[in-house]
Amino acid sequence: MTSTFPTISISTERLVLRPLDEDDVPALAEMMNDEQIGAWTGVPQPYSQQAAHRWITEDAPDERTAGRGLAFAVTEFLTQRLVGVIQLARTDWHVRSTELSYIVASWARGEGYASEAALATAQWLFTDQKFERIELRTAADNTASQQVAQKIGCISEGVLRGACIARARAEDDTWTEVRTDYIVWSLLPEDLEGAGDQFAEGGGFTSYTDWN
Repeated sequence: MTSTFPTISISTERLVLRPLDEDDVPALAEMMNDEQIGAWTGVPQPYSQQAAHRWITEDAPDERTAGRGLAFAVTEFLTQRLVGVIQLARTDWHVRSTELSYIVASWARGEGYASEAALATAQWLFTDQKFERIELRTAADNTASQQVAQKIGCISEGVLRGACIARARAEDDTWTEVRTDYIVWSLLPEDLEGAGDQFAEGGGFTSYTDWN
């Protein structure tokens, strides 16, 4: 029997992580068309509202139902504005392991939102879902993503040589693919000792019953 993630909302001091819904389509499409996201992810460029709608209403729910992953909309607590996305993928329920990635809108960078959201997700996975390992992969030149991994306590385990396809703008303004390395990071429950106090002050987990 395939395990699946529950429908859940996670609160921190400044953020609410909740299921994506159709109202997020315009903000998600705008966020995904950012130059940095185009460079470091496999997101199609340009990214249309139709693509955003399909991911929110079909692809993400299918991943959750199949037990492979989960996607959170990361929103500001005060404004409810979409600041990013946390995604879990390649989940192994026997090993209790999953891969975590994060995307932050260009206007919201530099505020620590990625590390706050990633830490809250890790706390939930370890305490509520009894996971034993979280893995992150960052492109070798994506220093901002690496800083997030370090900030939440991840340990660098090594390099997957030539395993990442990044993208760069060509002179004619089209995207060209560039092969680079992946840095592999891991986070285990014991790596978060002392980091939970910050999360506990935020509010914790609440169920979310109406999610596709």
